[in-house]
Amino acid sequence: MTAFARGPVCARITEKLTQGLSPVALKVIDESHHHAGHGHHHAEGETHFRVEVISEKFEGKSRIDRHRLINGLLAQELAGRVHALAISAWTPGEKLTL
Repeated sequence: MTAFARGPVCARITEKLTQGLSPVALKVIDESHHHAGHGHHHAEGETHFRVEVISEKFEGKSRIDRHRLINGLLAQELAGRVHALAISAWTPGEKLTL
């Protein structure tokens, strides 16, 4: 499991996804610097994230259901500072490594 961003929002995202999904692999990437000057950009970053996750909990779930599961786990962050969340979610059989 890897978290590329290290701020407190990234730490919460990593913790919630780890607890909720028991992932085989997880990447949480802060892409906020790509959105500097955007209306929802925060000077300290941690507003735009990319999540790449492999979990058995996605077995039998559609892409939409996988996204809903992740969005539900991160509802508090999405209602607060996180403006955008790009999601790539696979089962171990679909994607063996990140």
